[in-house]
Amino acid sequence: MPTAGRYDLGTYSYDGAGTNFLLWESLVIDHDLAKFADVVRHLILPALALGTIPLAVVARITRSAVIEVLSEDYVRTARAKGLTSRRVDSRHVLRNAMLRSSRSSVSRPDCCSAVAVLTEQIFSWGGVGNWLFQAAVDKDFVVIQSGALILATIFVVVNLLVDISYAYLNPRIRYS
Repeated sequence: MPTAGRYDLGTYSYDGAGTNFLLWESLVIDHDLAKFADVVRHLILPALALGTIPLAVVARITRSAVIEVLSEDYVRTARAKGLTSRRVDSRHVLRNAMLRSSRSSVSRPDCCSAVAVLTEQIFSWGGVGNWLFQAAVDKDFVVIQSGALILATIFVVVNLLVDISYAYLNPRIRYS
């Protein structure tokens, strides 16, 4: 696996549309599967690095939600009615546990943004994290404030969408 960069600098040059979405440019604009495979190969390690910490948090929250739901009366009633354990787990336990874990896991920005900045630095990717890191090094307070405002806006919008989807998925919750 390649450990730095977004593509192989010695083999390819991306002078295409300038969208900086290399998967899109390599597949749709350039129609080159070799470039696409190279970009995907360079994407695997950073994606694993960015995905493992949030995955661990979500798994821990989901586990505690499942344990809590397993002791509910409706789960015991469903088992007593003779439903298969697969049906009880998928229909009653997992659905209700996902409602509880989705709400609490999305609203946790604590470690994810720091991990994104470190991942961009380690894998030599240019991005918002790298931009903010360089602004902090250069003591460019206007850029830091702009980046914080952008990230806070994204956080608020994502939490709003989670709250709306939570109300849609859980029929017991209705906001007036």
